[in-house]
Amino acid sequence: MESRVLIFGATSAVAAEVAFLYAQRGARLHLVGRNPEKLAAVAARCAPAPVTTQQADFNDLDANEQLVASAIERLGPVDVALIAHGDLGDQLATEHSFKDAERTLRTNFLSVVSLLVPLANHFEHLRAGRLAVITSVAGERGRPRNYTYGTAKGALNLYLQGIRSRLYPYGVSVTTLKLGPVDSPMTVDHPKTRLFAKPPAVARSIIHAIDRRAKETFIPPIWAAIMPAVRAAPEPLFQRLKFLSGR
Repeated sequence: MESRVLIFGATSAVAAEVAFLYAQRGARLHLVGRNPEKLAAVAARCAPAPVTTQQADFNDLDANEQLVASAIERLGPVDVALIAHGDLGDQLATEHSFKDAERTLRTNFLSVVSLLVPLANHFEHLRAGRLAVITSVAGERGRPRNYTYGTAKGALNLYLQGIRSRLYPYGVSVTTLKLGPVDSPMTVDHPKTRLFAKPPAVARSIIHAIDRRAKETFIPPIWAAIMPAVRAAPEPLFQRLKFLSGR
């Protein structure tokens, strides 16, 4: 029986690769994103797998419960749901304007929660399924270069811990995907280092984590070694290390 895979934010570089890999497995896909042209391109690449698409603005929080209901109606009972959308925002702008800060928090935390509430209820009703959400290593510690974005991701990590324990008795896995920087359109203006991963490799790691029902996983795995040290660094030391606390 083919699996039914629902992806929110399906036009991101990483999510598009995930969709392609599931399509190669013969999954039935429902892809949701903001840009209809990009959605069509992702769907075309997934052919001949059965694919449907749906345009949505995830920041329209009041519409997201109905968005999830509509997606489930079109796809059927969901086996795998991946939430993959997000935006780095402009850190300096968020420091000087609450409107900009609120936009970053809305996109990266509140909009995700507005999708998770109906999705968690769906999986609880099914008593089966796999739910996965892309977060970021930025949520592990507040750093001057991205602490507004990191705050949203850190709050999301905590929220997912609660959902994971809530849904555990129902046989539903909840996977928190803590991504390091990815060489993608979202980071096009960022200087690249060897720590930047490529979307195809990240997508393979995401599917592997979902398959094995991982609870929390760092992608690439090197971040599992780096971030504990970053979290544990005493604040006086942290503030003196410019590679950690610099802009």
